[in-house]
Amino acid sequence: VQLQASGGGLVQAGGSLRLSCAASGRTFSRAARGWFRQAPGKEREFVAAINWSSVSTYYADSVKGRFTISRDNAKNTVYLQMNSLKPEDTAVYYCAADSSTTTLIRGLGSWGQGTQVTVSS
Repeated sequence: VQLQASGGGLVQAGGSLRLSCAASGRTFSRAARGWFRQAPGKEREFVAAINWSSVSTYYADSVKGRFTISRDNAKNTVYLQMNSLKPEDTAVYYCAADSSTTTLIRGLGSWGQGTQVTVSS
């Protein structure tokens, strides 16, 4: 089971990035998928989640209206479109998968390697 995140980088404040997370080794088409992030010196925090059918999405208050989570089950891939980025969005972003959005948001699912996002002021 592997979850591989990509798409991170360095961007100026106000810019955009799109993260991707591909799953392999196991079918995640019916799993909830999501994103967490961890800034230096801080605990990992929930960012966004989406259920298997894409009907339900959830966001941390700090990213609502700026970030959008989506998924392509045919590709076993989840995306995080990040707009209007702020320096406080700087963190390592991790993708996650679990049987439900409830447990995923609690951080109980499977994790992938992270991708660094750096937003300069």
